[in-house]
Order: sequence, then structure tokens, then C-alpha cells
Amino acid sequence: MRSVTELPRRDEAPAVPNPLPAEAEQRSSLLRRWGWWLLALAVVAAAGVWWSQRKPAETLAFETTPVERRDIQSRVTATGTLSALVTVQVGSQVSGRVQEINVDYNSPVKKGQVIARIDPQLYEAALERARANVLAAKANLQKARVGFQNAHRQQERSKELLDKRLISQAEQDTADATAEAAQTDVSSSEAALAQAQASLNEAQVNLKYTTIISPTDGIVISRSVDVGQTVAASLQAPTLFTIAEDLRKMQVDTSVGEADVGRLQPGQHATFTVDAFPGERFEGVIRQIRNAAQTVQNVVTYDAVIDVQNPDLKLKPGMTANVTIVTDQKSDVLAVPNAALRFRPATPVAQSGGRTPGAGATGGAGGAGGAGGAGAAGARTPGGRPDATRMIFVLREGHPAPVPVKTGLSDGAVTEVQAGELHEGDPIITAQAGGAQSPQGSQPGGAGQRPGGGMGLRRGPF
Repeated sequence: MRSVTELPRRDEAPAVPNPLPAEAEQRSSLLRRWGWWLLALAVVAAAGVWWSQRKPAETLAFETTPVERRDIQSRVTATGTLSALVTVQVGSQVSGRVQEINVDYNSPVKKGQVIARIDPQLYEAALERARANVLAAKANLQKARVGFQNAHRQQERSKELLDKRLISQAEQDTADATAEAAQTDVSSSEAALAQAQASLNEAQVNLKYTTIISPTDGIVISRSVDVGQTVAASLQAPTLFTIAEDLRKMQVDTSVGEADVGRLQPGQHATFTVDAFPGERFEGVIRQIRNAAQTVQNVVTYDAVIDVQNPDLKLKPGMTANVTIVTDQKSDVLAVPNAALRFRPATPVAQSGGRTPGAGATGGAGGAGGAGGAGAAGARTPGGRPDATRMIFVLREGHPAPVPVKTGLSDGAVTEVQAGELHEGDPIITAQAGGAQSPQGSQPGGAGQRPGGGMGLRRGPF
């Protein structure tokens, strides 16, 4: 019996499982949710771009300080070394062994006081030998004189005999020559005696030099030898002691740069400090400015000598002095910090005459603004003098306004304003938040050089 399998008909579709199970439905829901989030982020980004393009100007912060009235002093600072007015190095003019030392460091001495001795035995022996030579020279001189007298008598006797024609002319000539030779012997003996006397004087002086005496009143600040040490004075006199004449009067030798030496004059008042007494200031007066230049690593300096009174003997030779000299001063003047003179905004600001700061205009209506920018950049007039017209920026109604001013005295931190549309209390800009300035502007933090008081942060459209 044959089995028959029934095939489905073509018009009948097979059974299909459910195409959207539960897992597929969850995935589809998650995708729809992320799509909404992405759409929202795109809308927010588009709104931000639209708002940034619509914003007319960026809001920036400025560091300001008010214009103040204060006293300004122009100073010259330098370092120097303290020393005594007169310092004498006592040496030995003869060689020998140090036999005795009578003074030590810090010993007060008087002029003519014996401070050391060199062993005198060799020089005493030389003195005795010189005296003996003098005696021998005197004896030789006496002998030569006796010989001359005898030769002179023989000469006179020969003349008488020649007149009587008892001797020949040759014998007379011999007598004359003998007398002249005797005269020469006398002269030679006198010269030998003078040499012996000179040697005696030299021996006496050398013996005297074995006693070392103080040439002046003062204090011994250095001793270079000890008892038993041998000193040699063949080439140069060795230094045994250093004596300061009077430590109650001292001087400071300062090294002043060539850029500042023209501001100094003899008679100017000076103050200085030393590390040994950090809380105390000492005073002095400039005595002279020496013309001899000193060049070290291409830096030229000049020595300004300052006289200092030291009645309490606090100051000692060799101390380092930090000197301050006031060359000029003014009282109750308008002053601005130097950071305000260097400040230039990052974005050009309209100035009088349509110029931008730092543009360096040459003439026309923008001359004032150009002078200010050039002055900040270090421009100079044809005469070689720094241009006194500078540009500063004042925060007015939230905007930085350029104001040309004429500057005067400066102490390195603040500068006097002699002329310009500037009043006490005006907020001048010293820096821009974040340091966004033009290449000519100062670095952030320049306002730290201003005098105390009144710096703050102000915001304004720029």
C-alpha cells in the first residue's frame, strides 16, 4: 500500500513566528530615547552658537588703582665696602729673624711706639766693621798728608838749589812730580774716608731699622708675623702690621653705575645699612666721585667715596654697605604706578584723533596718542632725551579710556604726573585679567608695584 504525502498548496502561506518579541521592543524604545537626547543637545549647541554671535562685546576684567597724591623720592642705590680713612702697612726694610713683637690684633698704638724688633746681631757686627773701616781710612789720610808735606818741602828745597845752579832741571822736575803725586794721595785718602763714613752711616741706619716703630696713632687691624719668623726684604719690604689711623672716621667706597653717576654730586646726603646691624641706618656725606672708571664684564662703574662718622666703633673695616642716595624729591604730587604706564589693552581702543594705542602716529590729530604709545615703548626725542609724554588708560563708565599725560619724577615704582586730564581718585588700569594685553603691555601682576591702597577688579565691556 503506497503512502501519499500531502504538500501545501501554493496559495497557502506557511506559519511565521511573531516578528517583535519583547527584547526587540526594548531595543527600539532605547534607540528612540537616545535620539531625543541627541536632538536636544544639538538644539542647545545651536543656541549657544547663536548667542555667541549675537553678543556685541566680551566682558573683561581689569585691575585698577586710584590716582593718589604722595611724596616721591628719586634714589640711587649701590653697594660698597667700609674702610678706614687712612690705613698704613708697616713693613721691614731689613731682613732677619723676628726677635720681639709688642702688639697684637686690635692693640692701640701711638706714633713712635716700638711694636716689633728684628734680631740686630748681624747689623751690630756690620756697624763695628764700618767703624773700623773709618778709622783705617782716617789713618791712611793722615799718612797721605804727611807724605804730601814732605814732598812739598823737597820741592821748595829743589827750587832753591836750582836757582843756585847746584842741581839740574831734571831733578827739579822730579821733585815737582813727587809733590803732585803726594797731593793726589791725599785726595784719594779723603775719598776713601768719605766712603768709609758712608758705610758707617748705612750700618747705623740698618741697625736702627731692626726696631719697628708705629708711624702713626691708630689700631692694629692685622698682624702678619710671629716671633721667630724670618722676613726677607731683598726684593720688597714685607708687611708686618696693618694699622688703621682712626676708626671713628671711616669711608665707604661704592660702585655706582655710569647711568646713575651723573645724578650724584659731592655733598649729597647718603644712608646705608650693614648686615651686622640690619635694623639700624647709618648716615654719611659724599666726599668725592672719582673719575677712574672700573670695568667688570663690560659694566662700567665709578667710585663714590662717602665719609662716615663712627663714634661708637660699631662699623668695622671690610663690612658691606647697602647705600641709598636721595637725588631728588617732591611732596604731595599726583602719582601713578609704573605698571599703568606700561599697560596696553589686547584690543585696540579708539583714541583722540582716531588713533590706536601704540600706533606711534607722527603728527596730525593723533600726535598725543602716538606719543604715549611711543613713550611706553621707549621712544626718544631727536635730542636723545626720553619722551615725557606717556599714555595711560582710565576706566570710565566701564570702558578703558586713553589719557595722554606728561610724566616727571619717578622712584622706580610710581611716577609723578605733571600734566594731563587726570584727577585724584581716577581708577587707572594697571593690568587686564588673564594677562590679555598687547605686545607692548606689561605682564600680569605689574600693578604690584603701585603704592598701597585701592586696587580692585572692575568689569566692563571691551
